[in-house]
Amino acid sequence: MNKIEKVLYTGKTRATGGRDGAAQSDDGRLDITLSPPGSRGAGTNPEQLFAAGWSACFIGAMGRAAKDKNLSLPAGTAVDAEVDLGTGGDGFLLQARLKINLPGMSGDAAQDLIDAAHQICPYSKMSRGNIDVSVTLA
Repeated sequence: MNKIEKVLYTGKTRATGGRDGAAQSDDGRLDITLSPPGSRGAGTNPEQLFAAGWSACFIGAMGRAAKDKNLSLPAGTAVDAEVDLGTGGDGFLLQARLKINLPGMSGDAAQDLIDAAHQICPYSKMSRGNIDVSVTLA
């Protein structure tokens, strides 16, 4: 396992009430209601939050990879993330699919950028070998 040598940022939150609760950040920028997946509750859920965080982080990783390759991300770059909560032999499990949209970029160049970003992205590193993940060009 790799260890952080220099902390760049620490996100701090507090959740109460579990999937029927709320979560807030220490700086007040995040203040959300939580509801179980599939419920009619007004809030979001951990799977949606994980999908949003990973997709945003992956775009940042693609930007870094593009800069390293002297490229620019095309306008309209987007990541559609799907995170499934399910059950298996080990109890509750997650799996994820990232569908990458790089409008106007050739297939080979786009795939090269995606592969590089998947190595850079901290969310991808965290999930690698821990959950089933597919990352594809849309």
